[in-house]
This record gives sequence, structure tokens and C-alpha cells, in this order.
Amino acid sequence: MPLPPPTAERTRMHVRRVQLYGYKRQDGYWDIEARLTDVKDHDYPLSSGLRRPGEAVHDMWLRVTIDHQMNILEAAACTDAMPYTGYCDRITPDYLQLVGLNLFHGFRTAVKTLFRSTRGCSHLSELATFLPTAALQTFASDVRDNDDSGQKPYQLDRCHALESHSDAVQRYYPRWYRGQKPG
Repeated sequence: MPLPPPTAERTRMHVRRVQLYGYKRQDGYWDIEARLTDVKDHDYPLSSGLRRPGEAVHDMWLRVTIDHQMNILEAAACTDAMPYTGYCDRITPDYLQLVGLNLFHGFRTAVKTLFRSTRGCSHLSELATFLPTAALQTFASDVRDNDDSGQKPYQLDRCHALESHSDAVQRYYPRWYRGQKPG
């Protein structure tokens, strides 16, 4: 169901696209890539020069290589379009600091700490926050969601719909249903 219609006439001023890609590698690891682009529908004057309609103001990439435990083994960032060429792109090497982090254990907090304020690029840091769920969806392509291995399915207790006490778990994963939520 789409959003309800707007209640006033409006003019679109900005388009941000975030794209996420998940790859299974031949060496058994996984690559998760994120891309952010910002464009305007009108001439956009900046101190560094005019951006024409549809010309990228930002075009940024972030890639991590992870293992099956969601540990980041490699990281890379690049900035192909930016408002301040030669300045904005200086920060991309700092995103190597993602190596060693785990996407499911304190990752977003670590990103906020490592790249807070002027220690990072707000756009690349925002992209990083999408990586955990993109990795989860990438893994979902390779794992049956209800296999009978005896291991709790990875997706349970990661969102409100699949909380162990939920009706959805009772219906689709009865083995892992934990009854009514305490309290």
C-alpha cells in the first residue's frame, strides 16, 4: 500500500538513492556493498560549482567483506561525486577502521563512535548503518529459513514480527515459539 496522497501541492527538490548489494564470493566470504547518490531536479549552485539537474552531488560507495559470523575482514570506501572534490574524499581511507568489527554486535554504536562529528563522512557513516540488515538479507538467500538443523533460525529475535513470543513465530516456527511474553 503506498503512502496516502500529499495534502498540498509540492515540488520535488531532492532525490537520494541508497542501493545495497550482497555477493557470495568464491572463497566462502561475502561482500556487502552500499551506494548512496544524491541528485537535484534543478540547477544547484554550490560554492564549488554548479550542479545541473540529475548530476550527482554525492555518489559514494562502501564495501565490506565478511565471514559467516558477520566479522568484517576487509573494508573499502570511495567517493565518485562530492561537493568539495579533493576534500570530501580525503576521509575514505579512514573507513578501513571497520575491519575487525562485527555487523551484529555493537556495530552501529562503533560506527557512531569511530566516525562521530568531523571524524567521518556523514554520508558514508549513514551507508554503514545499512550493512547489517543487507548482510542478513544476503545470507537469507543461501539458508533455508526453517531448516531442521537444531539451530535457531538466524532471523528470529531480530525484528518485532519474529520475536520468539510472537504469533508469527508460533505460526511459522512453532519449534522456537516461547509462549506469551513475560510481563
